[in-house]
Parts: sequence; structure tokens; C-alpha cells
Amino acid sequence: MIDFTPVRNKEKSYRELLGHYTVAELKQLTNEMIDLQLFLITESSDADVVFVPSDPKANDTFANNSDVVDLPWTLGHVIVHVTASSEESAAIAVELARGVPHRGGRSRSEVPWETVTSITQCRDRLEESRRMRLASLDMWPNTPDLENSYAWREGMEPFNAPTRFCLGFAHDDDHLNQIRDIVQQARAARS
Repeated sequence: MIDFTPVRNKEKSYRELLGHYTVAELKQLTNEMIDLQLFLITESSDADVVFVPSDPKANDTFANNSDVVDLPWTLGHVIVHVTASSEESAAIAVELARGVPHRGGRSRSEVPWETVTSITQCRDRLEESRRMRLASLDMWPNTPDLENSYAWREGMEPFNAPTRFCLGFAHDDDHLNQIRDIVQQARAARS
């Protein structure tokens, strides 16, 4: 697993920390992250997937409906969110690795979280995401273009292919404690 502390503490840039990973290392890291997420939900039940936790800090600034901005996320919601974000990172990284200039915009598709109501769906979504991310790495050329990069927004450091792929891990990592917390609250509610 990658320790993102140096970036979060502003001791290193994302590119300094992440810009060197090989395809083989990215595959290993993908498997480690998915395995960890599956481990965190090992004991979870269908009821846990739709359990609405207490989350006083809930604030979804990207919500497309103002009614759900402050809505705490269910386990199903978090799983579809993290998988969509990592898949987006993987899709953009493929183009960068192939030397294709980033055309801007998003490359994101997220399963509607309201449709994820069982632990089997969560596990299947994680395994599907593993398959998609690993498949994206098989699209990288033998010698990926590590100079091709783009800045997410003005003033931001440019991301190359390994860095962009790893941003998916950083996002996953940001939500691991949220998954742990939801699982713990749901288990306590069942007891």
C-alpha cells in the first residue's frame, strides 16, 4: 500500500511520490487495495449495505441534487463512489501512457448507489472494478509515455500516467476510514 502522508503533509508532490510506478507495481497495488476493501466488508450483511450511518460531516459538494448534499453515505454508496473514481483514474492514465493528450473533462461512470442494496452487489462491484483496472493496465504500451501529462486545474502540478492511475488509490485511501466507520456503526446497530 502507498503511504500518502508525504503528499498530505506537503513534503512531496503527487508526481514525486507516484510518478515512477511500473505496470507490474500498479497491478500489485490494485490487488492490495481491492483485497483490503473486500476484507473491510467481510462480516457485513445486506442490512449493513443500506444502513444510514451517523455522519455529522456529510457534505457531498458534487451532488447533483441539493436534497442529498448533507446525506450520510451508505456502504453501497461509498463502494460505488470509490470504484468509479479509481476507474476514471485508470481510464485517463491509459491515454496518458499511450501518448494521447488529455482532452479535458471527466471519464466517469458511477453505478446509481440507490440500486446497491446487498453485500453481494458490493463485492461484485469491487471485483468488477479490479478486473477493469487491471485490464486498463494491459492497454499500456511496453514503454509508456511518462512525459505526457496534464494539470487537473490551473496552477496544479501536471500528472503523468502512473501518477494519474495512483490518484485512484489516494481517493480509495481517503474513504477507507469511512468504510470502517460505516461497518462498525452498522454492526453496533445490529447488536
